Amino acid sequence: MSYEDKNILMADLLFSHVINEPSGGDTSYYEGLYPPRDIPREAAVTRLGPSPTGFIHLGNLYTAFMNEKLSRQTGGIFYLRIEDTDNKREVEGAALSLITSLRHFGVSFDEGVSIGADMKIIERGAYGPYHQSQRREIYHAYARRLIIEGKAYPCFMTEEELDEIRSEQESNRETPGVYGKYAKYRDITAEQAGNLLRGENKYVIRLNADAANSAAGGALPLGGAAYASDEKGTVTVVDGIRGRLTFPKNEMDVVLLKSDGIPTYHFAHVIDDHLMRTTHVIRGEEWLSSLPIHLQLADTLGFTPPVYCHSTVLMKIENGKKRKLSKRKDPELSLEYYREEGYHPQAILEYLLTVINSNFEEWRDANPNAPISEFKMTTEKMGVSGILFDLDKLEDVSKNVLARIPASDLADFMIRWARLNREDVYSAIADDAGRLVKILDIGRSGDKPRKDLAYASQIWDFIKYFYDDYFEIADPWPENVPPGDVIAILKSYDASFNLDDDRDTWFAKIRQIAKMGGYAEKPKDYKREPEKYKGHVGDVSTVIRIALVGRANSPDIYEIQQILGADEVRMRLAYAQEA
Repeated sequence: MSYEDKNILMADLLFSHVINEPSGGDTSYYEGLYPPRDIPREAAVTRLGPSPTGFIHLGNLYTAFMNEKLSRQTGGIFYLRIEDTDNKREVEGAALSLITSLRHFGVSFDEGVSIGADMKIIERGAYGPYHQSQRREIYHAYARRLIIEGKAYPCFMTEEELDEIRSEQESNRETPGVYGKYAKYRDITAEQAGNLLRGENKYVIRLNADAANSAAGGALPLGGAAYASDEKGTVTVVDGIRGRLTFPKNEMDVVLLKSDGIPTYHFAHVIDDHLMRTTHVIRGEEWLSSLPIHLQLADTLGFTPPVYCHSTVLMKIENGKKRKLSKRKDPELSLEYYREEGYHPQAILEYLLTVINSNFEEWRDANPNAPISEFKMTTEKMGVSGILFDLDKLEDVSKNVLARIPASDLADFMIRWARLNREDVYSAIADDAGRLVKILDIGRSGDKPRKDLAYASQIWDFIKYFYDDYFEIADPWPENVPPGDVIAILKSYDASFNLDDDRDTWFAKIRQIAKMGGYAEKPKDYKREPEKYKGHVGDVSTVIRIALVGRANSPDIYEIQQILGADEVRMRLAYAQEA
């Protein structure tokens, strides 16, 4: 019996359930089922492949946004694949939560796992299923092929045997793992495997690394998605972000299928990225060490690998040192933090571009009002040494973004934020959106619009004095204005107040009140002769401001009065006199 016939016997023994399917064990069936996409040559097909573990974090958005941006700007496809091969870590509803969270921040998918009209998970697209748990037959078909080619085998080693190997390797100061002499089942026969199976011994399917390396196609031209291997035991690849990288070849007989028949990440993603015709894989740098395995698997399976782009981690400064953002320590790692605080999605995405590409801020300076969709992101300009996530800088970016958003759009955003996060605020602002627009529009016109507010909860804290239930006099009266003068100023202002006054007439009345009370009509007069006056018109204005908004600092009080209306102004003046 030939070597190939023996391998077919092994494959039939292990994967009889596959060869009896209509597709047979012939992987060319899947090549035909998932043909190359009919898209422009330069178009990028990217994906997000999260595990449904429930915690949606900034790294998910960071990676998703990069993938989406690359596909959109090249006329490609961005899809969502759920990598749910680890039942122990899966959290119910995690996929739904991920999609809704990303959608909130403006990230959407062209195909893959999606949400239907009834808010239930659906799939759309011709390259599914997009849940790895539903693609089991595909992985088994490719594993069967590797068994036939002598590039994979069933391994029946127990946990105890693996522990013994690890102990021996530690004693010998050898690299831990299953390889070479430690791969005791590499040459197992179908007869031996059958006996073990009848004894209900558990097994995994492992790659035969020696066979895979000896069958490798040799040197391949570098460039694009290609890589090169040599006889010195190294593999070189052009990373889309990091450039030319060289690694030792993989010598380990890595697990392809676990004992329950579920594929490992290594095996599943290489097959899926090929069949779904993925051109670029943007993922975290923690996968760099696994890259030789993934390139080896692609070569062994006869695939051209995608362009791998390994981004760096998000970090923060703590006690003068950089460290990786932590789920346990840093609330700002969770996307819920930004939703609850009310950061505008556009601000978050714009900030991410400042850390994704080093030339974005220069582009923004040159194009202050252009949408970020016009900025061309490039993987070559992504950082590789740890990206510093700076909340202060995010706030600065957010202030600039909010200044460009029309007040009507900002009001809509505030109402949506309040409805989802602050029922009390929603009750206050939702009934009169027109009034909210006027409030938010204060100080936003002219050459230098105000840029002092960064997110919804901060905006609410700043504007809530407009709403009676939240109004309070929080600041003390000016020190150089005695209590008797406070009352006198407020009474005089009440007596002279007319909502129809233009700005000049209105302020002339305040100057007159100041003069009558012994305060300088102009600050410069007080500065020149302080002994002559109690204070100046600014102190009088501050008394009026505190009475109307409860604070010593606020936007233009004239505009505020126009929104409050005459009745509300007089009510607050009366309240302040009694406070």
